[in-house]
Amino acid sequence: MNNRSYVINHWSFKACDETEWKPARVPGTVHTDLFRNGLIPNPFDGTNEHDLQWIDRKDWEYETSFELDEAWFALPRLELVFDGLDTYADVTVNGVHVLSADNMFRVWRIDVKPLLQQGTNKMVVRFRSPIAEDLPKLEGLGYDLPAPNDQSELGGLGDRRVSVFARKAPYHYGWDWGPRFVTSGIWREVRLEGWCGPVIRDLSIRQDRVNASVAELTAVAEVETAERWEGQLRVTNGEQTWERSVVLEPGTQAVEVPAVISEPKLWWCRGLGEPAMYNFRAELVANGGQAPLAEASVRTGLRDIKLVRETDAAGASFRFELNGVPVFAKGANHIPNDSFLTEVTDERYRHEIASAAESGMNMLRVWGGGIYEQDVFYELCDEYGILVWQDFMFACSMYPGDPKFLDSVTHEAEDNIKRLRNHPCIALWCGNNEIDSAWAHYLEDKGWGWKQSYTTEQREKLWADYEAVFHEILPKAVERLANGVAYWPSSPLRRLTGDEFQHANELSGEGDIHYWGVWHAVEPFDNYNLRVGRFMSEYGFQSFPELKSVLTYAPESELALESDIMLAHQKNGRGNQLIKEYMDLYLPTPKDFKSFLYMSQVLQAEAIRTAIEAHRRNKPYCMGTLYWQMNDCWPVASWAGMDYYGRWKALQYTVRRSFREVMLAISEPESGPISVSVVSDLQHPVEAQLRLSLYDFQGTLLKEQTLEVRAAADSVVEAVVFARAEWLEGRDPRQVVLHAILEIEGQAVDSKPYYFASAKELSLPTANITVQEEAGSGGSRYTLVSDALARQVWISAEEEGIFSDNYFDLIPGIPVTVEFRRRGGESSVEPFVAGNPGKLTVRSMIDFV
Repeated sequence: MNNRSYVINHWSFKACDETEWKPARVPGTVHTDLFRNGLIPNPFDGTNEHDLQWIDRKDWEYETSFELDEAWFALPRLELVFDGLDTYADVTVNGVHVLSADNMFRVWRIDVKPLLQQGTNKMVVRFRSPIAEDLPKLEGLGYDLPAPNDQSELGGLGDRRVSVFARKAPYHYGWDWGPRFVTSGIWREVRLEGWCGPVIRDLSIRQDRVNASVAELTAVAEVETAERWEGQLRVTNGEQTWERSVVLEPGTQAVEVPAVISEPKLWWCRGLGEPAMYNFRAELVANGGQAPLAEASVRTGLRDIKLVRETDAAGASFRFELNGVPVFAKGANHIPNDSFLTEVTDERYRHEIASAAESGMNMLRVWGGGIYEQDVFYELCDEYGILVWQDFMFACSMYPGDPKFLDSVTHEAEDNIKRLRNHPCIALWCGNNEIDSAWAHYLEDKGWGWKQSYTTEQREKLWADYEAVFHEILPKAVERLANGVAYWPSSPLRRLTGDEFQHANELSGEGDIHYWGVWHAVEPFDNYNLRVGRFMSEYGFQSFPELKSVLTYAPESELALESDIMLAHQKNGRGNQLIKEYMDLYLPTPKDFKSFLYMSQVLQAEAIRTAIEAHRRNKPYCMGTLYWQMNDCWPVASWAGMDYYGRWKALQYTVRRSFREVMLAISEPESGPISVSVVSDLQHPVEAQLRLSLYDFQGTLLKEQTLEVRAAADSVVEAVVFARAEWLEGRDPRQVVLHAILEIEGQAVDSKPYYFASAKELSLPTANITVQEEAGSGGSRYTLVSDALARQVWISAEEEGIFSDNYFDLIPGIPVTVEFRRRGGESSVEPFVAGNPGKLTVRSMIDFV
């Protein structure tokens, strides 16, 4: 092969109205280049965000020089390839304009051979201010478009919200968990590619029929050639080879090669089997030749994934089936890991996906206000067996519908579907986040109050523009390119009907649901038990990160709920006060603000535990629970279970217990007996022993009962029901705890405490906890014992890492052994490595009140 590829590095940057060039990092952003050059302070510190809003008003330019030897010019085609330009960019090569880019999510490829020269070549990329670019579009439209998360006031724009006009990550303009940093920059790789003869532009493995017996596949190669060419297209997976003769005409064409694999190793998500992967390579070989003239390879898994929506007595199902097996989706919503995307290393991605796997998840939703993630994200989801619900990048806004915008969206969809379609993790393409329910076109008194601000003519125009994107362009692109993966127009949605039955309602019995009554509507936690839909794709509750993380953006003097810095790092309006209001309802009063941080995490974990257990208890009516949210893009008080630094909150440990394959769930309706259920996601029946033990807070065993439990495959069984009085027998409900433990073949698979009074009412004793290192563990395993009930025991380590369990209750006489695993780091292939945590600090709730 004579094809060549060269990554272009060594960039400098400056503001267009300045003269001094500074070193730049590509991929990168203006903000991070300014920070690295000492020209701005850390954007995440204190209230610095407010002082850095000038950056997006300027135009910026990047330049580089690169050397080409004569060998390059023997190739008939030389192309510049930009994998990502953020966002409005003009590119010149040796002083000649070659490209005007206007979509962050697209790949740009330009033939530049006539402009290049042997020796030194110069390239300049000039980024136009996205604010200056889009304000005229808003003025030309004549009316605002709804975009409530666009923090235009912070950006000095008043109520002029321009985010919807840019095909750029929506969260860059702010969100209710993220800052407003409207970036510019070369955010993905830049290459020069040279080629001659035919070239394979894209290789897709279409999975026509896949089951345990056979995989009937079609390798589809997109081939470009400048001249007519005859030869063979050969496809191999390392064990088998398939080929066909081809005649290529000048231009681009798709060439298909059928392939059959008998008894394939299937790709499974976590909990159902191993995520087996295959490598496929396609080669173009000239007639009579042996060496390939062009080649391409992909790595994929063979699987059959379906979204099943079948009418039933309650409405219609909403579940995923993988290789014919129903999947109860357990997971969370993913947002970008940083406000500055190029700061996210492969290690940070691995830490997130490994944390999801460690937490028992089998699905992540890539939410529509961020980005189509980097390749490594999906590669890791493939590797760890994590299904991906993939939104297109539209969220909580109405968008324009002019021909240029629609054309840009069409190319964006094509680029990203083609890039991601070989990943077996992709389970669904979803048009947008919350727009159908926010606008609620067919119900005058529903929605978010948007449409009432518009005339009838404007409403119809906005809805027609909406339908052009989400009911025409995107579903057609998915049908044509996504190799059979389903499309869902908007989340949440009941079904696509074109009438009032389309818009989501948590009690409708069909579609997916975003339930925010708890939190936004200040409803009680118990409402999680009442508001259960067929698939819970969003719900959540906030907390603060731990003190170590808070101190990275706030000094000790600012550790107060309503301090300027604490409010700057709380993007959800009344968020801090909401946490306090709920805490006043459910938990003891913390003794100071540092204790408040801890207690907020305990509160968040209790809320989401209640929700997850309710959703899993209602299987198979409910077949998915994805809480909001997995991660953070900066250090902040938010709904995340894992903070910006990757530190697990109490929520992440609670989720890990709540997503166990076999789980105990204890519930007590307001008027009714206490119920203990066993939820099993195992694909085979289980026989278990359930032991219920009542203790006082000093560890005295007051009563005990053992029951045999049989659970069918993939089922929920109510193991026992009893009245409170039956176990309390007149004892003070504030001073006893019921401990439930479930054993299978003598091994504990889950255990749970149950309290007969709220955490706020419990008479917690002073607890002394002893910690003993396990012999032979190399300092990685420790056994904890308490002399009195210790609630929400928090073990913190000097080293960064995770424990096998944390934020658990210690009942006297029942030891708990935990293992510490250090975070692997950039140089490690393992995300977590058993090791010494350094100094351990162990505290429980009594220490914070």
